[in-house]
Amino acid sequence: MGRDLGPRVKTRIRARVLRLLYRVHLRRPLDPDLVVHGAYWNRGVACNPAAIHAKALEVVPRLRHVWVVGSRHAERVPGGVEYVVAGSRAYWRVMATATYLVNNSSFPGGFRKRAGQVYLQTHHGTPLKSMGLDQRRYPDSARGMDFEKVLAHVRQWDFSLAANPHAAEVWGRVYPGGSYEHLPLGQPRNDRYFNATSDDIAAIRATLGIAPGSRVLLYAPTHRDGGASRFSPPLDLARFVREIGEEEDYVLLVRAHYFHGISAGLAAAHPRVVDVTAHPRVEDLCLASDVLITDYSSLLFDYACLDRPIVVHAPDWEEYRATRGTYFDLLSGRPGDTPGAVSTSDDELIGLFRDGGWESEASGKLRAAFRARFCPYDDGHAAERVVRRLFLNEGPSPGWTG
Repeated sequence: MGRDLGPRVKTRIRARVLRLLYRVHLRRPLDPDLVVHGAYWNRGVACNPAAIHAKALEVVPRLRHVWVVGSRHAERVPGGVEYVVAGSRAYWRVMATATYLVNNSSFPGGFRKRAGQVYLQTHHGTPLKSMGLDQRRYPDSARGMDFEKVLAHVRQWDFSLAANPHAAEVWGRVYPGGSYEHLPLGQPRNDRYFNATSDDIAAIRATLGIAPGSRVLLYAPTHRDGGASRFSPPLDLARFVREIGEEEDYVLLVRAHYFHGISAGLAAAHPRVVDVTAHPRVEDLCLASDVLITDYSSLLFDYACLDRPIVVHAPDWEEYRATRGTYFDLLSGRPGDTPGAVSTSDDELIGLFRDGGWESEASGKLRAAFRARFCPYDDGHAAERVVRRLFLNEGPSPGWTG
């Protein structure tokens, strides 16, 4: 009888066979209508690539779109969306033959970009914290990063999407060495904020079980480098909801970072605390809310498009700046740097909601300056501009000032 191979040996053999098949596929001609999308390291259909995909279906209907997803996330792919599982035979086939590659992070390693393939790096937000090569100065955030691989990935890009001038400057500096072109066209995922109607917003609220007339607070903190895998927010959620006023009909939606999985584990926090971590579209959560409470999440740049109050709750700001590094002082109170009211303790945050500081005239002026700096290209048509540039080689429409 033959010797039974262990699982590790079988995995290595399978990987070798797939690489050989990939080399065979590399000899096939490119499919001029095939687009491969990825988002958040194979987590599913989301973010800028999803908005580009949706708009391309309208503007360039001849294209075929395939998403790369991890096996754990395949069940979350919407019906009717074609996908391949990362690392599978089908994955290597489409990666070898697609003309267009669109991602907000990176595709699983090992593929070799061919002559004739066009790679758009959309990124997934405006950078507040240090990124790319800048992370070398912050060992805690750079742990496990291979900067040579980062630069090799950058050399594959043909286009880098810039949400605003600040993002373009940072991307060009921290991701050097490539010959990619900056596309200062706005952030496609933000189109939703400009195109949603009042009926759309009412429908979203109804789906979330929010009663008419409720004031909806969206709390969406980011993750901490080296932190626990379990969600542990730097805010006492039950106390916050309880003390901002039981007479007020507040609802607190809590959105944990995707690194923590699909649940924030808040079932017993408070009846008016709702865990929306598993909700598929953070844009809809923003539309359903009246105010955003966050810390260092790039969501605060997107939310500014709505021109609704933003409160920065950052009790560990100094520690975060020291360990991760940031490009400007979010808590400085300077116009353009700070998007609204600021708190550094639970007591301060509760006070802002008790005395109305979260929606004061002063915070509104800060929000306006922040929006002018970070949302200059967002107008509801970013996805179409990207689609026309990438797939049709068309420039922005006349009068565009990006």
